[in-house]
Amino acid sequence: MAEVESFTLDHTAVKAPYVRLIATEHGNQGDTISNFDLRLVQPNKNAIPTAGLHTIEHLLAGLLRDRLAGVIDCSPFGCRTGFHLITWGEPSTEDVAIALKESLAEIRDTIEWQDVQGTDKFSCGNYKDHSLFSAKEWSAEILDQGISSDPDVRQVV
Repeated sequence: MAEVESFTLDHTAVKAPYVRLIATEHGNQGDTISNFDLRLVQPNKNAIPTAGLHTIEHLLAGLLRDRLAGVIDCSPFGCRTGFHLITWGEPSTEDVAIALKESLAEIRDTIEWQDVQGTDKFSCGNYKDHSLFSAKEWSAEILDQGISSDPDVRQVV
């Protein structure tokens, strides 16, 4: 079985919240994609409840695209501590951290329920499992800690 980079990461050594570049890959046509670890809470110490994480996921899908060129996908980790962000090109971890910070601030400060995309049975596979209240609370807590552009050393953006 292929080795998966995220399973080789020492989850006890990192200092969340942070943005970490996992890998950059180059395709046969000259295209480049980057895979980022957007770690919102400290692994093995906390986890965002599914309803809040689900709402954050739906919101980040649009908010990160508003702030970063080339977003392909933003998907939650099964451990509920953050997200994978896949982009075209090679944005810096600092640029991604700033976009994440601004997106979480928008969730905390201005997003209302009608702003959340994909919350009915036609547009979401688990539409009943959302909580804007939880998304706002977790966004505020994450922002209070500050988002680092480095997983090992707190370099808050």
